[in-house]
Amino acid sequence: MYRYLYGPVPSRRLGISLGIDLIPMKTCNYNCVYCECGRGPVLTIERKEYFPPYDVLKEILNYLKENPMPDYLTFSGSGEPTLHSKIGFIIKEIKKKFPRAKIAVITNGSLLYLKDVRMDLLEADVVLPSFDAALEEEFIKIDRPHPFITLDKVKNGLLSFSEEFHSHGKDKQIWLEVFIIEGINSDDKNVAALRDFCLKMKPDRIQLNTLDRPGAENWVKPASKEVLERIKKQINLPNVEIISRYKYREEIKSYRQDFENMILETLKRRPSTLEDISEVLGINVEECRKYLEVLVFDKKVECSIQEQENLRGIFYSIKKNSRDF
Repeated sequence: MYRYLYGPVPSRRLGISLGIDLIPMKTCNYNCVYCECGRGPVLTIERKEYFPPYDVLKEILNYLKENPMPDYLTFSGSGEPTLHSKIGFIIKEIKKKFPRAKIAVITNGSLLYLKDVRMDLLEADVVLPSFDAALEEEFIKIDRPHPFITLDKVKNGLLSFSEEFHSHGKDKQIWLEVFIIEGINSDDKNVAALRDFCLKMKPDRIQLNTLDRPGAENWVKPASKEVLERIKKQINLPNVEIISRYKYREEIKSYRQDFENMILETLKRRPSTLEDISEVLGINVEECRKYLEVLVFDKKVECSIQEQENLRGIFYSIKKNSRDF
């Protein structure tokens, strides 16, 4: 059982991806309204060694010695990976031991105004920052950043990183993810501002995404296919695409039926959060998440925003008509 790794899982964007989780659950400098982890307890901008870097590296190297190389080793998980002060060291060590390994980093992009963060990511092959709004009001409403993080810092960081990263190698890729919330950042004014920024930044791909499971706030609703298509047309650039996240059971490499059964047995006893299930079963948070996605899609499990024992979050429970399976 791995503590810092999850998967590998098939990804529409990255092929077969092995996830690397550097940060404890909900450790972030954003409190995004669409976050599937629920509301974060405290926002932080402190960069430090949240998990021991050599322990993380040991797990990664052991995995790669014993298993086929995935398409990508992906730094993501349930917190902001660039908050880990040794992410650059870990990436460099992987590349040193396995030069052909491809590294992806999924980040909210908020710390790219820091030169040391930009330097840390230079050895990655693909960086996937999010950028949900090019206008101040919508940026604050959607991402709810740490007070020290401003939209100007985010923009300047992305612009600087794009220039430095692309000059570091001709095969380097930046895929900018934009989370669309209908009625917030979907109007003509926001789309025009987004387009203007993308023309300056020049990401290799612009990926439009929307809600496909409950977020931190129950008022957040998914944008319709028609809205996403309209925004894609308005941006009117050749590298815009609409993405979706769901992974089918049969697509998930190393899917274990015993994990699914353990999760179902746990939920039969009481509704639980993702974090609860991870802790009770001793399974990595991201590993749990992929099983819950399948169970929700299969309509064996449902999820809702609830308050239990003075805690508010996203709770998973057995669907009422699915107790006999």
